[in-house]
Amino acid sequence: MKTAVIHEWLVTYAGSERVIEQILALYPEADLFSLVEFLPEELKSFIQHKPVQTSFLQHLPFANPRFRQYLPLMPLAIEQFDLSGYDLILSSNHAVAKGVLTRADQLHICYVHTPVRYAWDLQQQYMQGSQLRGLRKLVAQPVLHYLRLWDLATANRVDYFVANSQFVARRVWKTYRRPARVIYPPVNVARFQLNDRREEFYFTLSRFVPYKRVDLIVSAFNRLGLPLVIIGDGSEWRRVKAIAKSNIQLLGQQPDSVVINYMQRCKAFVYAAAEDFGITLVEAQATGAPVITYGKGGAVESIIPEKTGLFFSEQTVESLMDAVKLFESNAFLFNPEHLRQNAERFSPDHFRHQFFQFVEQKWSAFQRRNGTNGIQY
Repeated sequence: MKTAVIHEWLVTYAGSERVIEQILALYPEADLFSLVEFLPEELKSFIQHKPVQTSFLQHLPFANPRFRQYLPLMPLAIEQFDLSGYDLILSSNHAVAKGVLTRADQLHICYVHTPVRYAWDLQQQYMQGSQLRGLRKLVAQPVLHYLRLWDLATANRVDYFVANSQFVARRVWKTYRRPARVIYPPVNVARFQLNDRREEFYFTLSRFVPYKRVDLIVSAFNRLGLPLVIIGDGSEWRRVKAIAKSNIQLLGQQPDSVVINYMQRCKAFVYAAAEDFGITLVEAQATGAPVITYGKGGAVESIIPEKTGLFFSEQTVESLMDAVKLFESNAFLFNPEHLRQNAERFSPDHFRHQFFQFVEQKWSAFQRRNGTNGIQY
């Protein structure tokens, strides 16, 4: 069984790349395809230092680091990959990876991190957050319209969808009218130590982009006056820094060792975005830190209310403040051991076991339907 693994872009090691890491661990002989690959050498271990077959986007001017500006060309680029020699295609999709061209005698399984956010339900937030003006805004709107049409049409190129949460599975059904099996993404809980001695500060880790709502957290803690530490950066950094009061520390981007240190010491982890899954929420629980987060999206699947965290019901300053005040009142006693046990449900071992079983089951059924043990020409 010759296998190809497709990913949109390889430039960092984040949530979707952790999925690719585990898929390559299951299928080490697979060939890896990506629109662009600009990984620093020290990060290439997660792809086993494999050679990456890239698209023509790799060689366009300023592709590193501005490859996202070539979004209009990405559907064309992903369709140029020659997968004719493969039996099994495994795509990792949050933009265009599922659009690769395959034949009827090839099995295509797509792991969906999300249908394209900026083309579907978050289009207005992205348009506002990117502050597009004039001609650029006029161009962006028809490009996103075209991307929606292409994205919908290419859903039929996938034999089976796997979603990273029930929340995303519902969006897959809403967008493509296709069912999706839920297999939660891998979270490396082993790199965090359980700590039952928490310190008197709150913590959040996030990219500073509009939909993450770091500004909401800062505004709430400005009014609460409680100590808050924030790690991360992004387009909203200056605006958030300008409103933060003296009880809030903005540390910018930090190495993993610093992130882990704060995660293992904080009184609670605070988050305000509606995430597709929310890996950092599970990581916080792995250290024994309760989570205070917006009660929508993947968070409701990884947090047990009043046992491993608290939800606030609206993305408003007042709603978040009420949740923090409730936490401060000691109305709930959070057992660090229970938080750790809950986080371990999402370990890489669990992901590999479930994903491998799913692929093997679908591959066996595919072979029976086709009456062959491989590709016949």
